Amino acid sequence: MLTRISAVRGQAFKALRCLRWVPTFWWQRLARRQQVTEPLHLILAVADHFEPSFIPDAPSGIYASMDEQERRLDDWRRAYPAVAGPYRDADGYPLRHTYFFPAEQYEKALIERLAEHCQAGWGEIEIHLHHGITSPDTGRDTRKALIEFRDTLAAHGCLSTWNGQGLPRYAFVHGNWALANSAGGRYCGVDEEMQILAETGCYADFTLPSAPDPAQTAKINSIYECTLPLDRRSPHRRGRDLRQGRAPKTFPLIVQGPLAIQATRQQGKWSFPRIENGELTSTRPPTMDRLKLWRQAAISVQGRPNWVFIKLHCHGMDLRDTGALLGRSMEQFLKSLTEHSTRDGHFVHFVTAREMTNILLAACDGREGNPGSFRDYRLRLMTPTGCP
Repeated sequence: MLTRISAVRGQAFKALRCLRWVPTFWWQRLARRQQVTEPLHLILAVADHFEPSFIPDAPSGIYASMDEQERRLDDWRRAYPAVAGPYRDADGYPLRHTYFFPAEQYEKALIERLAEHCQAGWGEIEIHLHHGITSPDTGRDTRKALIEFRDTLAAHGCLSTWNGQGLPRYAFVHGNWALANSAGGRYCGVDEEMQILAETGCYADFTLPSAPDPAQTAKINSIYECTLPLDRRSPHRRGRDLRQGRAPKTFPLIVQGPLAIQATRQQGKWSFPRIENGELTSTRPPTMDRLKLWRQAAISVQGRPNWVFIKLHCHGMDLRDTGALLGRSMEQFLKSLTEHSTRDGHFVHFVTAREMTNILLAACDGREGNPGSFRDYRLRLMTPTGCP
């Protein structure tokens, strides 16, 4: 009996940890209701946790064969331009994914194919990392993995530099949501991970939101600098929001996607509310109704509320979700989104993670006008140097 009571208490505690962001959500719904009178700019990016090796429900460490990975990637490269190409944003760009590729799964042939796809105008590649799976990782090994993959991607011409100078810079997504050892010691193990990211050139993290995972922070729907010091566990649980007129000093920035509670109706009846976390899947394809929730999250730089940042995420190589990303539902969404942009008087800008960060930095510096003109504001793409 005592064992059962202890188990129930443990489950209740985990549930409460997963929902600690809910009070913040309701407070934001009240605080962010003010009307934006200026033209509204929706700045939309897709952070794709892009893992060609992924096999659903397979044990950790079991991957698809290289032949299968190459086939999946080639199928994606053929299909994607036909889906996204016809629908253009206010600046003439199609929707482009940012492909966060796992550092621990690097294969030269795959990156060469993906880099070619991106250099043709269909996205950019950044860094994803799964580590500490079977046992906690170390800071030394984490640093080594990030530097080696950073320099490898740079040789492929995939990353950026600050104002065209210096070491490669990169955006980051943590595997299994465990950024800076925030998942109770699982899937990471490195308390000082944020400091390592800063020292190896990470300009922004795009992991969040992670709800309903316990790694979710109470701070939601925000873009901010982490609270110092960076060498302690989970410094991103709190931080200072980006603000117009104040250039950020602490990197990596935390760029969150929308997180909300959605009430749903089925056959005229209200059903149990669900979490809206900006993930694109076969069961949760992009729709204009979901766009309303993403807009209501009102993620922006303080002082610039008419530039709304919408960071979505997906797993492009999960075959269960391919239909939502390369099928009719995506085409219909892009068609409606671009048509509504013209009709409703707001402007849509399809951006990569790097471009979104550049626009954020421009907003902090007080730049005005079309946010799409600041895609290369500080972080500028590198050119290939040759990869052995």
